[in-house]
Amino acid sequence: MAKFVLAGKADCPYFAKAERLADLLHKNLPSFTIHKIVQHPDDWEQWLQTICDTNGWKHNRSPIVWREMIDRGGKGLLLGGFSEFMEHAQIYYGITSDIKADLMMTISAENLQTKIDLMEEETYYKGLIKPLHIWITSALSPVCYNLIPLLCNGEIFGESTFISLHLLNIKGAVEELSALKMESEDLSLPLLHEVTVHADLNDAFMNAGVIIVLDEVKQEELSNTCKEYGHLIDSNAHSDVRVVVAGNSYVNLKCYLIMQSAPSIATCNFVAVATHLENIARSQLAKKLNVTTSEVKCVLMWGNIGGSIYIDLQRAKVYNYDGAVCGPPHFSQPVLEMVYDTKWLETEFLTTVNKHQRTVRKKLQHSLGISEANGICTVLHRWYHDSPPGEIMSLGVLCEGQYGIPEDLVFSMPVTFHNGIWKVVSDIKHSDDVKEKLQLIAKEMTGEKVFALKTTTFAS
Repeated sequence: MAKFVLAGKADCPYFAKAERLADLLHKNLPSFTIHKIVQHPDDWEQWLQTICDTNGWKHNRSPIVWREMIDRGGKGLLLGGFSEFMEHAQIYYGITSDIKADLMMTISAENLQTKIDLMEEETYYKGLIKPLHIWITSALSPVCYNLIPLLCNGEIFGESTFISLHLLNIKGAVEELSALKMESEDLSLPLLHEVTVHADLNDAFMNAGVIIVLDEVKQEELSNTCKEYGHLIDSNAHSDVRVVVAGNSYVNLKCYLIMQSAPSIATCNFVAVATHLENIARSQLAKKLNVTTSEVKCVLMWGNIGGSIYIDLQRAKVYNYDGAVCGPPHFSQPVLEMVYDTKWLETEFLTTVNKHQRTVRKKLQHSLGISEANGICTVLHRWYHDSPPGEIMSLGVLCEGQYGIPEDLVFSMPVTFHNGIWKVVSDIKHSDDVKEKLQLIAKEMTGEKVFALKTTTFAS
């Protein structure tokens, strides 16, 4: 079977003549198939350049004709322009076209009007879709690569919510962002409405419903970057935007500084992700108890995400543990009662978790970003669908004096989600020793905050 592709500018008379010849060939030769591609004159040159670069062709006029090697694989075989197509039809099929010039002009005008009508119709129907605008900063990071399919699969935002994805990387090459856009579109995710890339802060966070901040910023750049982000969020995002700050350094501080520069957005709409730290600890406990990581729950992280953390196992529980007491799948037992090796908990466990955390921070450029992406999605899923019954998680939120921790710090604490709102769990009891540890962490964080505020003036 001969399959040809005919492409051209909508207003090109020679495309119109080639189109008539292709229709005549198809009418007289059932085995001859033709696929037509009509481009608006404004889009033609860029489209032609892209198709030629992709296939290694040289062609600079309308129309362009190639043969698809559908039975042999590989790229198509370039035939040429109108003259080459006309010659091919006459030599191989004995068919030619004698369409007159005035008819060619009429058909080309009709082609252009039809293309314009179709584009307007497409724009109209796209306008009927009201997508959720999700912005991701530092979009060239591995975390973002892992996030894209997870955000657009319908599990977090619902199977009827279309996603408009905005990928922002102010220090990234435009070519790399364009490649990421193309790869994202190639996923063919049904809920991915559109992908746009941004290499500067012009119109950043416009219409944002969700913002995910992934930047790993040097301390000397922290204040200015966060201040700028906060101002843009305040000006451009929806008033109920949900801002998720993630990373491995200054996470709490970044969240706080952005929040302070976006005074019109409720402070409860800013959170810092600690889930990946929870998972490091859960993984070590699971190995000790010979269960899977998913069977260890409610391990809590208090304090400074990426800095000093107190690991709290008071509420930690394990499922499907093969011990003296067994029960159905929903039956759990306290981790502290199942791990009999107290010395291990106080030494090797803490050392391993802290070492893992430091290793991740040192090797950010080599990280695959899988754990971080999973942690972000866990937070978003609970924000939109509530916490599972009986489960609490760690989250960096603005402190209001709970547990004796100073106000006006973004501090990682235990929370639950319900109806799109997080709430700090208030009934956990601490020993004097733990209270002292939390105060020391708060003092460290206050120092970081004071240093950052020296170089930052916030919006009033």
